[in-house]
Amino acid sequence: MVGETTKSERTPLLPLRHEQGDFFVCDIFDAAPKGDMASMAHPIFTLSTKPDTKKRRYEAPDGESYVEIRPNMIGLATMHDRDVLIYCISQVMAALKDGKQVHRTLRFKAFDLLVATNRPTAGTGYAGLKSALERLQGTQIETNITTGGVEQIDGFSLIDRYRIVRETRDGRMLDLEVTLSDWTFNAIAGNDVLTLNRRYFQLRKPLERRLYELARKHCGTQPEWKCGLEKLKARTGSTSSEKEFRRLVRAICKADEEHDHMPDYTFRLLADVLIVTPKQVFLDHYAPAPKQERVSGAYIIPLSPETLERAREVAPTWDVSVLADEWRSYAARQKEPPKNPDRAFLGFCRSWFAKRGRNGY
Repeated sequence: MVGETTKSERTPLLPLRHEQGDFFVCDIFDAAPKGDMASMAHPIFTLSTKPDTKKRRYEAPDGESYVEIRPNMIGLATMHDRDVLIYCISQVMAALKDGKQVHRTLRFKAFDLLVATNRPTAGTGYAGLKSALERLQGTQIETNITTGGVEQIDGFSLIDRYRIVRETRDGRMLDLEVTLSDWTFNAIAGNDVLTLNRRYFQLRKPLERRLYELARKHCGTQPEWKCGLEKLKARTGSTSSEKEFRRLVRAICKADEEHDHMPDYTFRLLADVLIVTPKQVFLDHYAPAPKQERVSGAYIIPLSPETLERAREVAPTWDVSVLADEWRSYAARQKEPPKNPDRAFLGFCRSWFAKRGRNGY
């Protein structure tokens, strides 16, 4: 696919188009960019940079959940179109952090989004943003995947609607209104989101962005995550041949080894297995407390993002953060910390739900 092609003469990262001092966008960089875990786990967005009009369907190994993506005539939403959703999710999460009331419809300035997502603010940036909105609204999804404890089995768009509130005479949009889909808003309400590195917006290749998302989703703060190329190809949504996909992944791993450009994680290809390990600076930020350190009578035991997502399925309607606090307090009363924290926490959630049912917080 054209969007996955590597060129050795280009630098691995896009230039940082705006100085840090330029960021004045609703404190978005206090909360950091965030993506919803459902679309991080599943290949919703195309890796191609040319119009992709192919319908796709992905099913879970157990056959119980599925995602079907249907483009309209202008093509599927792309990995770079996802920037709009990341920006919107980040704005809502920042508002929630400040105790503000939030709605599915957001109003913001187009310039702010372009700056926050490292896009050009010239005419091409506004034209690209308008095309991204059209593809996001036109891409239809049917799924029974749960977000925020709510299962949807109907079809919907990535965004329900968008509206250009004001537009300058030269065609540049000023104010935008975007209405998020219930699927995305449910993910926000259920805190089914993960913080992304700001350098994500500098990743040049769609496949690099997708690999980072998968690492963030499946590796988290675990020591290592491995994935065979066959399964990785399905998870990325790549339509390249197996040989070409192997070449593309190998090229990204080589560039990362030479330039250390991939955020938060190190990517290495051994035979036909991608090995992902978190970088120390990432671990220091997200899991600074030792596993056996006591704080206020409880062990601070980090749990992987994948485990927290699984806990929402094991104990639906219950607040996972509350369950995590309860479990850590329980673990602190034991003589020894659990050998496998993630497995122990899920067992605790199953027992909790069996005793208390669906009367969640």
